[in-house]
Amino acid sequence: MLGRLRHPLAAVGATTALTLPWLFVWATGGTPGLSHLQTVAITGVAVLGASFMLAWGAETAEEDVPRAFALAVLAVLAVAPEYAVDALYAWTAGANAGTARGAEAANLAVANMTGANRILIGLGWSAIALFTVYRAGSSSDTAVSKESGFLTSNVELDHDIATEIAFLLAATAFAFFVPLGGGIGMLDTVVLVGLYVTYIAIIIRGEVDETDEQVGVPAYFQSYSKGPRIASVLFLFGYSGFMIYTAVHPFAHGLESLGKAIGVPAFFMIQWIAPLASESPELIVVAYLVNKARSTAGFNALISSKLNQWTLLIGTLAVVYSIASGQIGALPFDEKQQAEIWITAAQSFFAIAILSNFEISVREAIALLVLFATQIIAEFYVIQTMADAQAHELSLLILYAYTVVYLVLGAVLFFQRRREVRALFGRTISTAREAMGGQSSHAEHAD
Repeated sequence: MLGRLRHPLAAVGATTALTLPWLFVWATGGTPGLSHLQTVAITGVAVLGASFMLAWGAETAEEDVPRAFALAVLAVLAVAPEYAVDALYAWTAGANAGTARGAEAANLAVANMTGANRILIGLGWSAIALFTVYRAGSSSDTAVSKESGFLTSNVELDHDIATEIAFLLAATAFAFFVPLGGGIGMLDTVVLVGLYVTYIAIIIRGEVDETDEQVGVPAYFQSYSKGPRIASVLFLFGYSGFMIYTAVHPFAHGLESLGKAIGVPAFFMIQWIAPLASESPELIVVAYLVNKARSTAGFNALISSKLNQWTLLIGTLAVVYSIASGQIGALPFDEKQQAEIWITAAQSFFAIAILSNFEISVREAIALLVLFATQIIAEFYVIQTMADAQAHELSLLILYAYTVVYLVLGAVLFFQRRREVRALFGRTISTAREAMGGQSSHAEHAD
């Protein structure tokens, strides 16, 4: 009996069982009959179970496709709910273009997008780095380097992630110019979506990596012959993606309602609580990988997720808005959201500077977390304690101040690591040439 419980399929059955209550509620249309707390509990458990299945699918897929591509698929599926939430607001803005309701929806779309991107770095990258170092004390994770000194231990990243970092830096540089156009328009879509398509074209042509020795569910499915193995991967991706897509919306709505009940402003909930809910599958998957001493794959997934949100997510907003409005146009936003885009780009600039040497130290992770948390806390305090006009002005001042801090810190790091940055772009060019059939070698740019 104990042997059966340890069988990999028992784990698959257990995680599937976590999703069944929500599947029943969704299929029978029973959501309106649940309290907000019950909705959060049922959908939250479903997201947890689906996240494990998503991670197993990605690990199993590494047997047949390049790891970077498998993780890119995982990243897209894990944050698909975020796309759906933003698309909803962008559609509402387009359908009500020129009205107060349309303007509010457009600002909410931008706020939700910037909130999701900043959560991914400020909370996701930092917390996972700290968790990785913590787990290294009881695991065999060779990516963690213990250094003498105060908070100097670091997580070493796979140098093959250079392509993702380079494309993320290019997207970040372009993002600084987005607010200057007065809205997110078709030029932004062409550039940002074009960057992501180019990135996918490069990584999908890479060689299938020699897979890490797997255990548990991924090892079991990888032992299948190719046909059943691929079918298992498609099922894991498809079912978990469906569960996450259907469950995260009511999960986020339930959290928003609970937040409003304790006095949290609605706009604040849309920017921070809803994205936190929609990012949760990604963070659960990465924590699972780190717990298996696969921190390198975990960070690769986080960086890939940031890249697709910083390119595809922004790029699709103008498309959805234009379709809803019946004509090509730009998703408008106000001065506050302009500042939100700039601070989001500045945070990304600083975070990329940290990763430019393919390491993130405990000290750097804490810096990301503290800057992220203090800005939110300061803005929340201002919103809650001051009149609207005064709160608006001070909120803008806080955003601009933190933008400057991020930019200065990032510029200093890039200057100090200029040799590493040149090597990073050299490695990316080498990878692109190899993918397109050119003659080059990673060895030329290896450290």
